[in-house]
Amino acid sequence: VQLVESGGGLAQPGGSLTLSCAASGFEFSTYYMTWVRQAPGKGLEVVSGIYANGRSDASADSVQGRFTISRDNAKNILYLQMNNLQSEDSATYYCVKGVWYIGYPLGQGTQVTVSS
Repeated sequence: VQLVESGGGLAQPGGSLTLSCAASGFEFSTYYMTWVRQAPGKGLEVVSGIYANGRSDASADSVQGRFTISRDNAKNILYLQMNNLQSEDSATYYCVKGVWYIGYPLGQGTQVTVSS
């Protein structure tokens, strides 16, 4: 199983970024996928999940109405469109195969910094 996150970077408050997660080594189109994030010194937060058929699951209250999860099962890519970014969105973002659980082996992630 390989999950490679990309698309992070520096964004201004109110700006947008789109994160991608390229998946390989498993049948991506049959799995629920999750985006999680961890800010420095804080615990991990589950941001959003999406079912195999593309139906999004509930998102964290902190990102409701601003972040949209989606997937392209033909390309084996998971996305997270992030709009109206705020400083509190600064974190390292990870994609997860299935539902996140304590002890899940996270990859390198992609860092998002929101700052003016």
